[in-house]
Amino acid sequence: MKAHIRKLVTVIDETLSEQGREVSPPVRRAAAIAVIANPFAGSYQEDLSLLIDIGEELGGLLAERAVAALGVPGESIESYGKAAAVGENGELEHAAAILHPKLGAPFRKVLGKGAALIPSSKKRGGMGVVLDIPLGHKDAAFVRSHFDGMEVRVTDAPRAAEIVVAVAVTTGGRPLPRVGGLKVSEIKGEDGLR
Repeated sequence: MKAHIRKLVTVIDETLSEQGREVSPPVRRAAAIAVIANPFAGSYQEDLSLLIDIGEELGGLLAERAVAALGVPGESIESYGKAAAVGENGELEHAAAILHPKLGAPFRKVLGKGAALIPSSKKRGGMGVVLDIPLGHKDAAFVRSHFDGMEVRVTDAPRAAEIVVAVAVTTGGRPLPRVGGLKVSEIKGEDGLR
C-alpha cells in the first residue's frame, strides 16, 4: 500500500420520510473516508505522481467500502461523488492530485459503469472540517433529481500533515424530486450527459 492510512470511516445515511411523506424505497447514501499522511506536507513538490498513485489506490478501496456499506451490487448505485480536505501544512493541489488523474477509474470499476464526470470538491481545513461531497448521477449528468450532496467529517482529522479523502455513493436521487429535467428512465448513458 502506498498510502499511509491512519483511519478509515464509513457513514451511512438513509432517508425514510420527507415532509411527512414516506420515501419508498428509502434513499440510501454511504461515504467511505480515509485519513492519510500527506507525504508533501510543509514543502513544495513539483512532481505529485505519488499522490496521483495514492488516488488510484484509494479509488477502489473507498468505493468497495461505500458500496459494501449499502449492501447492494455496485451496478445498482445511481450517483457518486468525491472530496478531499488537506490539513494546514498541505496545499489544494495535493487534494487535486489525489482526486483527479486516477481515482475515477477504479471507482467506476467497482460500480460497473460511470459515464458521467464524478463531481468533486476540495478544501483546506483543520480537524473536524466538514467535507461536502457533491453528488451527481453516475451515467448522466443532466439528471437533476440526483444533484445532491453528502456532508461528512472526521472529528480528529485532518491533522496538519494529513489529507482526508472521501467518496460517496447512493441508491437514488433526492427524496421526492420535483424540479424537472431528465428522468432516470430516459438515460442513454452514452456521453455522460444524457
